[in-house]
Amino acid sequence: MSRQIGSMGRRGFLRGVGVSMALPALESFRPLLAAGLESRPIATTASGAPLRMAYMYIPNGVNVSNWQPKGNGAGYELGSTFAPVKHLKEHFQVFSGFEQVNATSGKDGPGHHARGNATFLTGARARKTAGADIQLGISIDQVAAMKAGAVTRLPSLELSTAGVRKSGKCDSGYSCAYQYNLSWRSETQPMTPESNPRSVFERLFGAGSAKERADSLGQRYASKRSLLDFIQNDAKALHRHLGKNDQQKLDEYLTGVREIERQIEKVESMGLPPDPGVGAPSGKPDSFKEHLRLLMDMMVLAFKTDSTRISTFMLSHEGSNRSFQEIGVSAGHHSISHHQGNKQKLEMIGKIDRFYMEQFGYFLDKMKATEDVDGKSLLHNSMIVYGGCIKDGNRHNNDNLPIVLAGNGGGAFKPGRHVDLGEDVPLTNLYLRMLEEFGVDEKRFGDSTGALRKV
Repeated sequence: MSRQIGSMGRRGFLRGVGVSMALPALESFRPLLAAGLESRPIATTASGAPLRMAYMYIPNGVNVSNWQPKGNGAGYELGSTFAPVKHLKEHFQVFSGFEQVNATSGKDGPGHHARGNATFLTGARARKTAGADIQLGISIDQVAAMKAGAVTRLPSLELSTAGVRKSGKCDSGYSCAYQYNLSWRSETQPMTPESNPRSVFERLFGAGSAKERADSLGQRYASKRSLLDFIQNDAKALHRHLGKNDQQKLDEYLTGVREIERQIEKVESMGLPPDPGVGAPSGKPDSFKEHLRLLMDMMVLAFKTDSTRISTFMLSHEGSNRSFQEIGVSAGHHSISHHQGNKQKLEMIGKIDRFYMEQFGYFLDKMKATEDVDGKSLLHNSMIVYGGCIKDGNRHNNDNLPIVLAGNGGGAFKPGRHVDLGEDVPLTNLYLRMLEEFGVDEKRFGDSTGALRKV
């Protein structure tokens, strides 16, 4: 049976009616990793484990004084924004000095939020249009997906808390497509992000076409049964043939899947949070936080089961005017980002920054606690960018961007530092280095000048 499991690979599935569930990392797969590492496969660490790449976006700039670290190198002091992730300091590095020149005004005038959102992962300048003639550039995640997407069931996973918009006028003459999409398959085609946790869940754990997945969901609704009910016989059969450690891992994994399913059912009963462009009603103070965390849970599951190795998550779109009643901020985020030095507004921005950082910490904790197939953590075997394309929302500046890189990249990176680049460096230089570690040979990306070595 162990030989049989090995032949299934890490994308092996437990199958039920309309359900296909990828297996988590099991010791039974480890012999596969040891073979053939003389030529390192694409999207793979030096140990042979999968290498993951993720990008998480925050909007409207930050409270600069609260964000900025003090000192340089390993002995630096975190800014107060990072209090929720202080315990994870050794697992990420903070950068100073990155810029995105193509997000600046240039000859295009206003529209900083649309340009920032569009440029963040593409390094390209968006054509200023609100019509159908949008033009940008392929995003870094899709460059990787085109080369490495075939090794997983899903080439990439795009997430957002905002609704889908690919047309219409959103920001000073820019199409909404720029402001609501991080990932771009081509110069004219954004990758539609998914905001509904149920849809993400079904995409990860539903077999067949979209219609077959919908039919499966209908059956489960009608019978009030869990997804796990459909694969329980296969799961029991597999369980009997696993070692003690793998049995425990499988039990924990299936329990985790069921817990997420329960959370989704709870959210569905309450209704999804409103579009981030309007204030969240105070009657559901925890809904946005729960929405974020559910989607983060799905990212962890996708990486844990090797369903994909590439993901983007727009925590909120640029220009979002969401209010944060749950942390005592009733004003809209975009409105207060134009703070003009007002102390009260800066304090509210600082609270929002910490809220987002707390959710990022939740994600990193989950990644750190999940053992990968090589015995290390998912976090160790990942490259996770967190940040935005505007530094100060009042100035709308696109230099010295708030950027964090979490994970060791499978041992390629040296986290636990503040890296002050000492000069303006294209953010795309970091992306080019990440592509290099991913095994994708690209000489340039966007406005890059060379792969970053100070990582």
